[in-house]
Amino acid sequence: MRVPLPDGSVRELPDGSTGADLAADIGPGLARAALAIRVLDESKTEQRDGTAYDDGRIVDLDAPLTDGQPIEILTAKAGDGDALKLLRHDIAHVLAESVLELYPGTKVSIGPPIADGFYYDFDFPEGVTINEDDFPKIEAQMKKHVKAAEPFVRTEETTAEAIDRYLREDQPYKVELIEDLVTNQGVKTVGIYTNGEFKDLCRGPHAPDTGRAKAFKLTSVAGAYWRGDANRQMLTRIYGTAFATKDELKEHLERLEEARKRDHRRLGRELGLFAFSETATGSAFWLPHGTQLFNTLVGLSREMGEQRGYTEVKTPQLFDSQLWKTSGHWDKYRDNMFVTESEGKQLALKPMNCPGHCQLYKLQKFSYRDLPVRYSEPGLLHRNELSGTLHGLMRVRHFAQDDAHIFCTEDQLQDEVTAALEFAFATYRMFGFDVEVELSTRPEQRIGAEELWDRSEAALEAALQANDLEYRVNEGDGAFYGPKIDLHMRDSLGRSWQLGTVQLDYNFPERFELTYTGADNVEHRPVMIHRALMGSYERFIGILIEHYGGDFPAWLAPVQAIVLPVSDRHIDYANELKAQLSGFRVEVDHRTESIGRKIRDAELRKIPYMLVVGDREVEERTASVRRHKEGDQGALSVEALKEQLSQPE
Repeated sequence: MRVPLPDGSVRELPDGSTGADLAADIGPGLARAALAIRVLDESKTEQRDGTAYDDGRIVDLDAPLTDGQPIEILTAKAGDGDALKLLRHDIAHVLAESVLELYPGTKVSIGPPIADGFYYDFDFPEGVTINEDDFPKIEAQMKKHVKAAEPFVRTEETTAEAIDRYLREDQPYKVELIEDLVTNQGVKTVGIYTNGEFKDLCRGPHAPDTGRAKAFKLTSVAGAYWRGDANRQMLTRIYGTAFATKDELKEHLERLEEARKRDHRRLGRELGLFAFSETATGSAFWLPHGTQLFNTLVGLSREMGEQRGYTEVKTPQLFDSQLWKTSGHWDKYRDNMFVTESEGKQLALKPMNCPGHCQLYKLQKFSYRDLPVRYSEPGLLHRNELSGTLHGLMRVRHFAQDDAHIFCTEDQLQDEVTAALEFAFATYRMFGFDVEVELSTRPEQRIGAEELWDRSEAALEAALQANDLEYRVNEGDGAFYGPKIDLHMRDSLGRSWQLGTVQLDYNFPERFELTYTGADNVEHRPVMIHRALMGSYERFIGILIEHYGGDFPAWLAPVQAIVLPVSDRHIDYANELKAQLSGFRVEVDHRTESIGRKIRDAELRKIPYMLVVGDREVEERTASVRRHKEGDQGALSVEALKEQLSQPE
């Protein structure tokens, strides 16, 4: 048989050869390093840019090759996402194998690779509780199996055979998975991978043996409902990660440690920004300094929006269910809405502003001369998120968005999308963010005619191309009512976050029967653009806290400067200095502590400027300036201080 390779060469092998045979034919080094084979998409074999084969199908190394089918040998080289997934999947099986040995009677469920590692969910016997203190013992057992380099052996079992065996082994979660495969997909056989004594229901693929996943670490433990259903059994989820090399693992663990130090929940508490209470699950209580930070961002959105022709509006919190039925949210989103009843009518707290803005537009009369209409609303929203999914400020039930909706004519569409993107980039420059652009197209579950989707996707793509913006396409990830441009940034730890979105919508104007009077004195449909740049203020603040590690730039910091009197006789001048710095966020430390203690505490609070005042400063009407983490900056006059505090960073 002939086997084409990515470099354009072709290998001649005996019929029935496997990926392992191919690796050995190329060389002994590759044979030792080979993990699996990637069956390439023939339409992409002419591309050599490192991304050509991402759609290739990964199969076991001992799978038979097909004559003429292009093949790539998968190895644990840095940056290969498929190789990492494979290694992480391997070590997840090793984790399950080790847990069953250490804790007899444990029931296993699923253990997939995920973005930064892997996990496995377990139902431990009564009385057994696992925490991170148990990780060294579990890891030691795992290392034994890695050192043993146990082969991963795939077999096919009939569903009846597999169900019977898992019933005998008292593994009900595996039985349920197989029964669902039979019911939903009509499968007759299932794949079983064996390593050591452990047999797991698995589609694969896997590396040749357990010895390839040497660089691994268990990282955390959490609760997880079976199949994500809060009415089902709560399982214990053990998370871990694995890399191709120990150096890569070390770098990753260092990043995790830095992420723990920057965790917005910890810093939010330490810096006195916000708190949470069981009296309002998933809703932040904003403390004075956190409220100041929140209001600074809202003020920034307002100021920049006013400069760009946005009008702030305010719509109700509680709407009749008919509004949500008209928009389509009642069918698509009802489970995430807080629903109540009054006088026999169903009502819901708004989880988003767009239907309310459509209703607001409809309550008025517009001509083509009035358009575009740009409504902004930092309105409060509520979403009924499951308690198990809540995470600090990143996922909450009560939040506000820098939300806006634009109603325009077809002719104005390109300019409005361009202006929304300019607004987004101007906002992100304030924080020094580099932005990546993504075009998300029609999802499988959607509303509206295909012709409207064709028009809206083409319009967004044309706007991106007209502005010479590089972008990637995320097929099928659009909103149910329209395609969108999503804007992503990478924080100081290299993590990617989605920030803003610009969404084009022909469907809501149609469903709400929105109109404007054209120059021809005939009614026309406007086009609607949904636009959020910071998104949820709560989530955006959480991202900022972790990005800056709490060291906010002075223009954003809740307290920009603190005056530190050396002794009590300097307090009057300290208060006078604060008054002279009116317009800036300045505090005075009145405590009878040493100046060293005051400086240390101000450093812990991450206040950008510390203004030390003693006898000389009182006499010269100055302040000795210290910058957070930088130390002494010298003496400055009040005017020089104002100029310094006014400078963007």
